[in-house]
Parts: sequence; C-alpha cells; structure tokens
Amino acid sequence: MRLSPIDPSSYSNAHELIITHIDLEWTVNFEKSTLSGSASLSFKTLRDDVEEIFLDSSDLDIASMAVKTAAGEIPVSWDVGKPVENIGSKLTVYLPTKTSGEFKLIVEYETNPKASALQWLNAEQTCGKKHPYLFSQCQAIHARSLVPCQDTPAVKFTYNATLRHPIGVTGLMSAVKLKSESGVSYFKQSIPIPSYLLAIVVGALVEKPIGPISSVWAEQEQIDESAEEFSQTADFIAKAEEICGPYVWGRYDLLVMPPSFPFGGMENPCLTFVTPTLLAGDKSLATVVAHEIAHSWTGNLVTNRNFEHFWLNEGFTVFVEGKIVGRLFGNASRDFHALHGLSELTDCIKTQLADTPELTKLVVDLSDCSPDDAFSTVPYMKGSTFLRYLEDLLGGPEKFEPFFRSYLNTFKFKSVLTNDFKKALYDWFREDPKNEEFLSRIDWDLWLFGTGMPPVIPNYDRSLLEACQKHAKLWAENDIETIKASSLLSEPLTSIQLIEFLAQLLEKKTIQGLTPEKVALLDQTYRIHATKNAEIRFRFVRLYIRAKMMDKMDEILAFANSNFRMKFVRPIYKELAGWPEAKPIAVENYNKVKDQMMTVCAYTVSKDLGLETGK
Repeated sequence: MRLSPIDPSSYSNAHELIITHIDLEWTVNFEKSTLSGSASLSFKTLRDDVEEIFLDSSDLDIASMAVKTAAGEIPVSWDVGKPVENIGSKLTVYLPTKTSGEFKLIVEYETNPKASALQWLNAEQTCGKKHPYLFSQCQAIHARSLVPCQDTPAVKFTYNATLRHPIGVTGLMSAVKLKSESGVSYFKQSIPIPSYLLAIVVGALVEKPIGPISSVWAEQEQIDESAEEFSQTADFIAKAEEICGPYVWGRYDLLVMPPSFPFGGMENPCLTFVTPTLLAGDKSLATVVAHEIAHSWTGNLVTNRNFEHFWLNEGFTVFVEGKIVGRLFGNASRDFHALHGLSELTDCIKTQLADTPELTKLVVDLSDCSPDDAFSTVPYMKGSTFLRYLEDLLGGPEKFEPFFRSYLNTFKFKSVLTNDFKKALYDWFREDPKNEEFLSRIDWDLWLFGTGMPPVIPNYDRSLLEACQKHAKLWAENDIETIKASSLLSEPLTSIQLIEFLAQLLEKKTIQGLTPEKVALLDQTYRIHATKNAEIRFRFVRLYIRAKMMDKMDEILAFANSNFRMKFVRPIYKELAGWPEAKPIAVENYNKVKDQMMTVCAYTVSKDLGLETGK
C-alpha cells in the first residue's frame, strides 16, 4: 500500500501543501529521555482551499496545536491514526477554514522515551563516563518521531532551533551554531533540507580544528586520535569542489559518535556523524569521510524524491567518492575502491538479500516495505557502477564531468526521480549527434529493474586487486605447509588490500582444511590481532564462524558487542543464526545488548536472527 501519491513511506499530502521552514524550541530532558517544546511549521499551499493537513508522526505526545494568522492564534483539532510498525501514524490536522497561501502551524509536544530517531546513553555508555549523551539518526523515516512533519525527501525546508540542555555538555545540530549561552544553544540552517537531515547531538564534546571550515568533535578521550585520523578532510573538500562545484553549507565539521551509532557515517549538513570504527590508526578507512563530503552535493543538494530512488543519493555519492580517491591517490586506487565495493555487493546479495531478490533492483518498490527493510549496499555499489558505465560509454571523465556538474547545478535545492536524471543525460549528450549510437546502447530497464549484480562491469584497473586474489587463492586451495613455503607471503598487503583479501577468502565456496591451526597461521602471518582496523577484524571473526570455532565465540561476540554498526553486526548475527549450535548463544547475546542498540539496528538484527519482531 502506498501511503501518499508522492512517497510510499509518507502519509503527507505534499502535493497540496508543503513545509518551507520550521522553528524548533526544544528542551533536552535526560531524566525522562525526552525532547519537549514546540515546532512552528511554516506552510505554503500548492492549491486553493486546503482543509486538512496530513503529517507523519511516531509516538509523539501532542499537547496543543494552533494556526497562527495575522489575527492571532486559532486552536485547531487533530487526529492521530493507528500506528503501523516501522512507519508510524498519520496525523490529520483540521484547518479552521479553507486555507490558501502561507500560514504557520504551532505544535506543543514531547517525544517518546523510545523515539526511534533518538539514542539516549547513560554516562556509563560514554568514553568519559561522567555525562549522559543523546544523538539522533533520522534517515530514512525517523524524523517523524522527533517532530510532526512531512517526513518525505520530496519536501525541503530551512530551520532555526533553540536548544536547552544541561550545563556542562555541548549541543550541536545539522546547522550552523549562531551562539551558545549557559545551557542554551542557537542554530540556523539557511539551506533547505529534507526531514531526514534533521540532526541533534548533546554530550561532553570537545572540538579540534582540522581545516579552514572544519573541526572534529569527539569526547576528550578520542579527540587527538580523531583529528589525526581525519586530517585529510580539507583535501577531500577541495577535490569534491573541483568535481561538483562550490561547497555551499558554510561549515563542514565531523562528529565521532559513540559505538552504538548504526551507520558508517551520516551526512548531516554542516556536521557529518561518523562511526568510531573508522579510527584505524592509519587513515585507511578515512575515505568514508570523502563519501560523506560528496553527499554535500549528491543527496543533500540534489535529493532523491523518495527512497525507492535512493541510488540517486548513494550511487552518485559513491561515484564522487571514487573520483576524490582517484584525484588524491591515483586511478589504480579509484578502481580498486570500486572493485572492493563490488565484492561487498556480491557478499550482500548472497547473504543479506538471498531471500529478497527484488531488493537487488536499483529502483525498488516500497509499496509494502519500509526503507529500513530495503536498506542494503545495492543502491551504493550497483548505482555507482551504472554511473561509471555511463561515463566510460559517453567519452570518459572529460566529457561526463561537465554534464555531472550541470546536472547538480540544475537540480540543486530540489528533489528528483530517476527519470529527471535520465532526461538531463539525454538532453546534454544529444547536442552532439555522434552520441546517439552510445545512448541507444543503454539498457535502462535492465540496469534499473534487473535483479542481481550489475549487467556490465566496467573495465577496471585490477592491479591492486590481483594481489588480494592471489593471497586468497593460496589460502583457499593449499595446506599449511604449502602456504608457509610460498614466496607470496613476502609480498606485503596494505590495510585496504588485507580487507579485500579476507573478503575474497570469505567468498570462496570451499577453503581447504579450514582448521583452527590454519586460522591461527593466517592471524600470525598478517598480524591481524595487532590491528585496530575494524573492517579487518570484522572479516576475521567471520572466518571463525565459517570454521565453526566454538572456542572463539567470546571473541566473535566481543566484536559484535564492541559496536552496533549494522554493516558489521548484521552479517555476524545472520551467519551465527545459520550455525545451529551457535544460534541460541547469538539470540541470548542479542537479548542482553539490544537495548543498547539503536531502534533501526535492533529491529533489523532481530529479523536476521529470525525472531518475530525487533521490539
């Protein structure tokens, strides 16, 4: 069932009226785990005589509503529909008269302690152990648990916020901070954003400058390590501007999150949230920051109109991220980055999406599926592969990048569907009749609606990948003595190659003699226990699971409990669920820690374990 004409996951009647600006007054209450206060929503009608507003809400405790007009405030009545799991409720507001033009709706309310967008941590769950901590994650459709809104990326609004919080902690938002006084912070976001980019964090945070428009924020215990890890940020921004055009958001700060943050990064405007699992000690995972910076154009400026077209955000962003990597570290690195993405895609299609092939399409149908259930690496990797295919087909970067910049410039501040991109591509490249033949070769149906891996894999430079494949072949096909004698072991692998080698090994259908001795030799050979790199450790504990090493269960669970980044915990739980002796241990562990997970993580992991509900 599609909830509205514009967006299958939103009840809002955004085809009749839209929110253009929100003024937020929030008080953070750590004792009750709530935000309370008011939201003043500025509306503009798209047709005359609107009588009702349909908004999205989830577990909000609404005290009052009033329409503000020149004559003053008029109280209005409202009705909250029955909640639907993972979607929320339809909030119907009855306007006092038929309304046209612009008006404001003021809502006094409080969030629920279990609001799906908010994670409340007690002091014990932080590094410093002195102050509690609050953070939000609204993407895809959780802003409705923070504020009654048109929770669809089809609608964009500016916002101002006044945030009251305890003295002694810092409040930050996805906006520019205007000023802060004792226990009050003021923010302004002057560029229109979709609701999923609304963000808040409150905690014992300190900052350290890392560039002309950038600081990193973290708890004191991680600040120096974080500043060092992300020291390339200004270079990433400079390269992104070369590719995409001017950076318009004013600030680009980074916030290193607590371990329960469920994603690698979240591109909240002015303040990217990143997982602490990027702190590898050697900058080898910092390209996630290049990805989040790229979102400042692809996603944040030009936005998918609904999450069926999520590839317009993520595929485009991975494409730009690859270009940033290429400009800084060379084309072989760019291509290796893309090939590594393809091996993650292969893994995802084989494990996470094995039972739902329809979710391997580039454009998915969310009529009966929430965006959280559809979330995977497909829109990222299949989407970026499609763009690379188009770039190669249409004459390479020198021909494609001017088009790409023009597309971003045409659609900035707007929300788009795949057909908007397709039309822009044809309009641009048809100016030269020589391109007709190339354009006619593109099988849009197969790329957008075909299942499985991308129909064409571009002709990538495989030099950095081949070393990983040789190592994987050696370990998969030989016994311990042959491996020990191999000259290949004297050829060192970089951190990123080591990740890919382990990924390739896990992809093998059979690994000869996968005994505890062989796993121990692999550990010793590549010094895996000495690494802080979470991507390496993640793949190594999956090797323990593959080898059914029950005596390593404590280590497997220790990694799964060290962070709740879905990219890591979901495959681990899914693979433990497929090992009959381990499944009850995994379920018992999940039940112990699920309250420390963010809602989206607890919900999806429960499904991976085959439990009925994530509640």
